[in-house]
Amino acid sequence: MQVQTEIEAVEQAMKQTTDKRMYERFLAVRLRLEGQTLEQISKTLHRTRKTIGGYLHKYRDGGLDALAMEHSPGKPPKLTKTQTDQLTKVLTNKRPADVGFDAKYTWTLKLVIGYIEREFDQTFSERGLSLLLHRLGFSYTKATYTLTAANPEEQQRFREKTAITLKKLMDGQIAHLLFEDESMIRAYQSLQYNWFPRGQQRKIKTYGKHEGAKLFGTLDYATGKVFYQESESYDAKAFEHFLNSLLTEYPTGQIVMVLDNGRIHKAASIERFLQDEQWLEFVFLPKYSPNLNPIEGLWKWLKSDVIHNVFYDKTYKIRTAVSSFMKRINQNPMEVIDRLCINV
Repeated sequence: MQVQTEIEAVEQAMKQTTDKRMYERFLAVRLRLEGQTLEQISKTLHRTRKTIGGYLHKYRDGGLDALAMEHSPGKPPKLTKTQTDQLTKVLTNKRPADVGFDAKYTWTLKLVIGYIEREFDQTFSERGLSLLLHRLGFSYTKATYTLTAANPEEQQRFREKTAITLKKLMDGQIAHLLFEDESMIRAYQSLQYNWFPRGQQRKIKTYGKHEGAKLFGTLDYATGKVFYQESESYDAKAFEHFLNSLLTEYPTGQIVMVLDNGRIHKAASIERFLQDEQWLEFVFLPKYSPNLNPIEGLWKWLKSDVIHNVFYDKTYKIRTAVSSFMKRINQNPMEVIDRLCINV
């Protein structure tokens, strides 16, 4: 009974934290309480036995509070809090041309260094600035398109109210928060840049057909677990079959599922299903807002790893590749959480 109470407390801490390093420490404790050995936990979290032992020792001595990380003060920062706030606002909302860099529309390290020198009279190396930007929550990523039909006000309301409310619900009123979506993984998806001898191009064979695997999937916000199912079609009947499979995967606890406004999600048969199955509640995203659904990142990750610059001459081969990918990421929940869930 005592162990179960401890597990529940740790799970609550896991749901409430937004720090991936603290999440890892909580997860190590939970796995130990569930009976796993240090070696098993070390393998799951890709940490040394000594590191895992340190987490558990702190927990035994002082409980969950003792797992909090200690931070060295280090050197005084070059920029004040006001200055870093201004820098964050400019990089997020302005282009270089908007703040005096003529005909420059993409922020590079050199341009940011120039901006800091001009505005704050401070000098950074490219490495030093890169470290600062990472501390401020930035990463070097490719831009993406957004649908112009999207309603910014609705999206903002979802972020500020709905998303926050869902996270608060995880304090115990619901057991699972899932993000759902569908994706068609074609036998050949797209061509991407890759390293190859100068003057030559990699040749990717194709039959010109569009065969592939139709997938339904969910991403578990708290645990990073991905559950998916292949389907022959994308209709209400197939979606209901997926929901029934989901019940087998999550046999206990209330589920809140966030999903888009697709026709099959609002079909009459699905509404009847929800009335009969009180364990599941739908929360719909604003229209034209795939950017608010973190499982979209899962499909991009999948396509990047197993589809780009590859041709599968048999449908079963792409299904095998998809299965291997899903198995691999489900063995590394911290990687999934870090990549897809932390910034939701």
